[in-house]
Amino acid sequence: MPTTDATTAAATAATAVRTGRLEAPGATLHYEVRGRGPLLVMMPGGSADAGIYDTLAAELADRWTVVAFDPRGYSRSTLHGPTGEQLPGAHSEDIARLIELLSPDGVPAAVFGSSSSAIVALDLLSRRPGLVGRVVAHEPPLVELLPDPAAGRAVFAAVRESFLRDGVEAAMAAMAAGLAPEGGAGGGRHEVATGADEESRAGTGPVEGGGATVPPEESGGGSEAAAKGKAGAGAGAEVDAVAEAEAATVRRMMANLPVFLEHVLCSFSGHAPDLDALRAAAPKLVVGVGRDSRALLPAVAAERLAQRVGSATAEFPGGHVGLTEDPVAFGARLREVLLG
Repeated sequence: MPTTDATTAAATAATAVRTGRLEAPGATLHYEVRGRGPLLVMMPGGSADAGIYDTLAAELADRWTVVAFDPRGYSRSTLHGPTGEQLPGAHSEDIARLIELLSPDGVPAAVFGSSSSAIVALDLLSRRPGLVGRVVAHEPPLVELLPDPAAGRAVFAAVRESFLRDGVEAAMAAMAAGLAPEGGAGGGRHEVATGADEESRAGTGPVEGGGATVPPEESGGGSEAAAKGKAGAGAGAEVDAVAEAEAATVRRMMANLPVFLEHVLCSFSGHAPDLDALRAAAPKLVVGVGRDSRALLPAVAAERLAQRVGSATAEFPGGHVGLTEDPVAFGARLREVLLG
């Protein structure tokens, strides 16, 4: 029977992060790998990067080789030229290259995307269905599938114009106003932050109004040890280092907001998915909807997508940003959906 030390060492090895760089046309991509097993690609949405999945990836690394990455033009994934309008097709080809690199035996990968990255996941499924065995697309804000697409396009166009005219804070206020249920204020900036949705992961402060606190699994260990008299100055310094690392992650993702708001938001939300291709691949697709966000634009579009292509749907804890509201509960539900 394995010793406690051996078990701890194995768990640490499973969640240890291995980083890499992938050359793609026009960009160099940063990616991070944890765990062993079938490949699971976790795609960050909004202005988030690989750091948004630190908790989720660690939770799932016991069953999968979990890959997270910085989308091209964000954080550590650098463009080879000026930033231009970003298109889902270019981003889905990046994911195809990652899968081909990290699953060289050709075993299909599982893919998870949320918000804008769910649109990329759908594009990948429609273009390269042989690369994937399961795609979970959580609340893709596809305005072309809404009852009134023009109104949806106008919401995101107004957000972009607000950013160009008045900056990030004004754009986030426009996002909240535009996506609140029935045009009211009930949605709140946390739930409707399609622009930088998952990126609010640390308790050092909100990211464009949608902050989420650090889960107990990340922050509680040091405090509990201190309460038991085991911390001392060394443990306090360790807690401070963790907090600073989390704050740096938030700052890094916040710095991506200008790229998202100017070059991603409208082109991604206005993308017209290949419904015929998705219909043919529907057995591989699960469309996710947040339990608390069904009245908001992304969830409405998601449910209409599932109806149009005949795919399964799955309810997830929380709202549009459920994966930051409670990463452990969200990860547990994602595990069920991936294995279902």
